[in-house]
Amino acid sequence: MEYHNKQIISMLKVLFMMILMIMSTQTHAQLSSDFYAESCPSLFPAVRGVMQRAVAKERRMAASLLRLFFHDCFINGCDGSILLDDTSSFRGEKTAGPNNNSVRGFEVIDKIKSRVEKLCPGVVSCADIVAISARDSVLLLGGPRWSVKLGRRDSKKAGFSAANSGVIPSPFSTLKNLINRFKAQGLSVRDMVALSGAHTIGQANCLTFRNRIYNESNIDLSFALSRRKNCPATSGSGDNKKAPLDIGSPTRFDHSYYNQLLDKKGLLTSDQVLFNGGSTDSLVGKYSRSLNTFYRDFVRAMIKMGDIKPLTGSHGQIRRNCRRPN
Repeated sequence: MEYHNKQIISMLKVLFMMILMIMSTQTHAQLSSDFYAESCPSLFPAVRGVMQRAVAKERRMAASLLRLFFHDCFINGCDGSILLDDTSSFRGEKTAGPNNNSVRGFEVIDKIKSRVEKLCPGVVSCADIVAISARDSVLLLGGPRWSVKLGRRDSKKAGFSAANSGVIPSPFSTLKNLINRFKAQGLSVRDMVALSGAHTIGQANCLTFRNRIYNESNIDLSFALSRRKNCPATSGSGDNKKAPLDIGSPTRFDHSYYNQLLDKKGLLTSDQVLFNGGSTDSLVGKYSRSLNTFYRDFVRAMIKMGDIKPLTGSHGQIRRNCRRPN
């Protein structure tokens, strides 16, 4: 009898795992690049038009919108929750530690949403707009093109506590911490190193690299001295002064970032740990030598990141205003 019971329990466990796998497959299967082909055929041109104007006005905005997607997906999945303002019932993610005075581009998302709502009211989610904007950000700065999987719905609440829990790696992260944070999201070491290449565009505040340029030894001296000119050693002085993450081509999406790491010119601690005698050195070398290899792995990782816990079907909602639930 005892053996029979164990068999039943074992079979139930297997059945349960199979159900979970099927549910997961169905969730991701509901995301597709042609999700809005009939319901909003002009979606992509509408998003691209607003993006082109925004990036022409400020090249840095492309990096900001790419980062917005990353920060959205790492907090409870790619559900547009990062766009929500505070309400009487919850606190938004915008003022959480990793996002406060850092994540930006919300006005551009608002403009895209307004444009799309006029064309296809109540159809396209804010979460999907963030995903398309991230792809267009890369494309507009000379990077690769890919088909964005769509069909996400919007969260009705934000995850302030989750955003503050350390799930988003800090600019001071060790290699182990980076690997673990990405692994927790179902992303591999290769995904992590490829996605870090997004730092080929954008800027960082002095506060995030001060310790590196004054105290770390695995840094090119001339590079450190040049960064110190605009980032005082005293904490609280010039904290928000900015420097490009990639000094070689700060507004072009290429693989210059990885060559910079080979020369010990990574701006952030979390950049240089990718090439510092550790397990990811070989990947950095590969990407530095081959732009196509970097592009291929970056695209795969972006698509994979976009699959993190999407709300689909009857879950969530299609927000009319990206800043608040309906």
